Amino acid sequence: MSAPAAPTLHRGIVKQVLSGDSVVIRGPPKGGPPPEKTILLSNILAPKLARRATTNNEETKDEPFAWEAREYLRKKLVGESVLFTLEKPPNATREYGVIYLGKDVASGENVVESLVSEGLVSVRVRDPSRPSPEQARLLEVETAAKSAGKGKWAANAASHVRDCKWNIENMKHFVERNQGKPIKAIVEHVRDGSTVRAFLLPDFYHITLMISGIRCPQTKLENNATSVSQPYGDEAKFFVESRLLQREVEIILESINNNNFVGSIVHPKGNIAETLLLEGFAHCVDWSMALVSAGADKLRAAEKQAKEKRVRRWRDWTPSASLQLSGKEKEFTATVMEIVGGDAMVVRLSNGQDKKIFLASIRPPRLPEEKPKEGEAPKPPQPRDKSFRPLYDIPHLYEAREFLRKKLVGKKVNVVVDYVQPASDKFPEKTCCTVTIGNANVAEAMVSKGLASVIRYKQNDDQRSSHYDELLSAETKANKGLKGLHSKKDTGLKRVNEVSGQSSKTYLASFQRAGRLRGVVEFVASGSRMRIHIESESCVITFLLAGISCPRGARPAVGGQGKVDGEPFGEEALQFTKERVLQRDVEIKVDSTDKAGSMIGWLWVDNLNLSVMLVENGLASMHNTAEKTEFFSQLKRAEETAKAKKEKLWKNFVEEEKTHNEDDAPVEDEKAPVERKKEYTPVYITEVGDEMRFYAQREDQGSKLVAMMDELTQAFKANPPLAGAYTPKKGDLCAAKFADNNWYRARIERVAKGGSDVEVFYVDYGNRESVASTRCASLPSAFTSPKPYAHEYTLACIKLPSDGDDRSDAMEEIKKVLITNEPVFINVEYRVGSQEFASVASDKEGKEDLIKYLLEEGFVLLENRRDRRLKKLMDDYRASQDQAKKMHARIWQYGDITEDDAAEFGMNR
Repeated sequence: MSAPAAPTLHRGIVKQVLSGDSVVIRGPPKGGPPPEKTILLSNILAPKLARRATTNNEETKDEPFAWEAREYLRKKLVGESVLFTLEKPPNATREYGVIYLGKDVASGENVVESLVSEGLVSVRVRDPSRPSPEQARLLEVETAAKSAGKGKWAANAASHVRDCKWNIENMKHFVERNQGKPIKAIVEHVRDGSTVRAFLLPDFYHITLMISGIRCPQTKLENNATSVSQPYGDEAKFFVESRLLQREVEIILESINNNNFVGSIVHPKGNIAETLLLEGFAHCVDWSMALVSAGADKLRAAEKQAKEKRVRRWRDWTPSASLQLSGKEKEFTATVMEIVGGDAMVVRLSNGQDKKIFLASIRPPRLPEEKPKEGEAPKPPQPRDKSFRPLYDIPHLYEAREFLRKKLVGKKVNVVVDYVQPASDKFPEKTCCTVTIGNANVAEAMVSKGLASVIRYKQNDDQRSSHYDELLSAETKANKGLKGLHSKKDTGLKRVNEVSGQSSKTYLASFQRAGRLRGVVEFVASGSRMRIHIESESCVITFLLAGISCPRGARPAVGGQGKVDGEPFGEEALQFTKERVLQRDVEIKVDSTDKAGSMIGWLWVDNLNLSVMLVENGLASMHNTAEKTEFFSQLKRAEETAKAKKEKLWKNFVEEEKTHNEDDAPVEDEKAPVERKKEYTPVYITEVGDEMRFYAQREDQGSKLVAMMDELTQAFKANPPLAGAYTPKKGDLCAAKFADNNWYRARIERVAKGGSDVEVFYVDYGNRESVASTRCASLPSAFTSPKPYAHEYTLACIKLPSDGDDRSDAMEEIKKVLITNEPVFINVEYRVGSQEFASVASDKEGKEDLIKYLLEEGFVLLENRRDRRLKKLMDDYRASQDQAKKMHARIWQYGDITEDDAAEFGMNR
């Protein structure tokens, strides 16, 4: 009888190990994913692995050493080229074989024997009485393994069972607990190129993971239950299987999506997401791009490279026209002149032209859309009321505009054009850009504060910001922090009253009492007429410059029919005023109103009087009403200067010849002292108020104050006041009981309706508070004559930054350095009206100047003063400010926030 024929040998690559006795072997790829076979190893039986519960089957546990047997094979075979035999017993549906690891059978390792020798499987013989030579050999090896107590034959075999967690109840908590931490894992299944299933080690959590930042083509089931792959879907799946299936990796969990985890896979040989993009198997997806822990730059760059090479899915890709911009069209530097809405601005180019640009890929705050009820058709958009003011009536739009205004207006910015949105029926062409100041992306800063949302695009739409992923990441953080638009409590509405007509009379008296008011110019109608928002009063006024006559430009006629021609130099005056004050922080002083309810008064920008500037530049003439004002001499000198230079309105002016008399004599101007007086006075600062005002008690008056307070205390102890006997009146000097239950001299500033509460100012200490009227009493006459011991001053030569957060930081630091238990030394540098402006030092020589410290640390800005007496002091202060700019300290962290660098555009005189 002839010997049985030798089994045929085949060669293949092990794709996957299903269990300790079952493997999947594939052939080499040829024009697509290769064929594969599932082989059961002959003559052995491995312990069964755990299975998750299904609709028809219950969950099962591992048999002892099932996982160890699977892992032994996985580590030895996956990805390796092997030799194998195949046999199919009669009436069997499965194929059996033996695998050899090596170049040939003689020198290669018999994997079946190796498993038996490690005690990981049992030998299976159908007829134990007549085993084949191969089976007899395996039985001998098994006996040796049993004797040695190896593997499943060990005494503690029952402990080698995994506790598999097939479901995670609180997925969000699980991500938060492990976020950012690489977790060791084994990829068990590849569903498609961007979705895998894996066991997280060592706790055996079974998860489905979507790779963050990318998406591969999918395989979908049709109605007839057949699977249909999208183009390149099978190739992408095989690409990932050949690199990750049953490989040891690290997984970083980043988020969840439905019942799937979203995260990154870390492999020693590289980033699979980046490789899939480079090969054209995947595209970037925006919703998870912001979650990528390693950053999105490499993924975007890989996708861009695949597009340019027209690889696979990108073979028909064509770049958009805006992507082909280059040179000065693509990137340029400009100065911001005006903020439009919450996402656009007008910038001035180097050639003097103005250009409107939009921040790319963001949407400003807008009114929430009213969703129709179930079953109802959506309603057409309703026409807005004439009184609707988008800036104030759209939640958070005012905040967004203010953020841009304070950071950008008058500053130089770098502009990169990302795309140009073509004109449509309703909208003109839009140039959409990334705008940076210093190293800060303006759009990203807005989104991070919840003042704008990020636009979502279609999959292949390249018309987006070059920093789109940073915008998405910023929006995610703002959403988590419930900031701005994402807040569930804050409505973001701005309550602002319109002051006009009869209502102007209501405000006039309070405006006049307030002296200088801070405001923001919202609109400029002509050289001398504008709209100003006064934040402290929550109102918007129409404001006319006092003391001048200014030509008006062309304007629409009454009723909107036609237009009125402009006066000579009217347009120039309009542009002059717009460039200097539009959307700038200004100070105004209201004198009166006109018949229409417009306020008439004076305006300062950077401490410069706008009326005087217009006259000095020949764009306005002095009005006869100026003669009775405090600014008459300034206006007169300005007009004489303009006449002498024949500026604008005065270009044809001829001065009348004067007749000289013997009695005429030149009148010399009063000259201010050219030397700065240094008389440092020791004081104790007791209170610091708004706008850098502070109250101080002179050291040499301390004993008098102590004596007076002792006498006042004794007087009230001897004759305690009867509660309620005193009726407080505004302006009265009275006695008020402070929180320490001592009586102090105070002036009543306001009495609430009903008279139950009053606001008092403690004249000897400078602090204010609201107290019950019963805690006030008549002040004995002996204590009314001494002057207040608290003297009011303002820090000289500096001003607070316009940004709200920066102002708060500055005031906090000012309070910290001024209010101490030690005396400080002040020197009055100048006066404005009755207000004294002083420098403060910690030594009597003035060497340790606290204002210099505030400038050096970047808390405050230097004021623009032109007093000859203060030249040396101003030079010292300017050097301190320059040092802060150089070190990018606090308010200078994003670069120069002053307007000095925009002088060529007429931003300063």
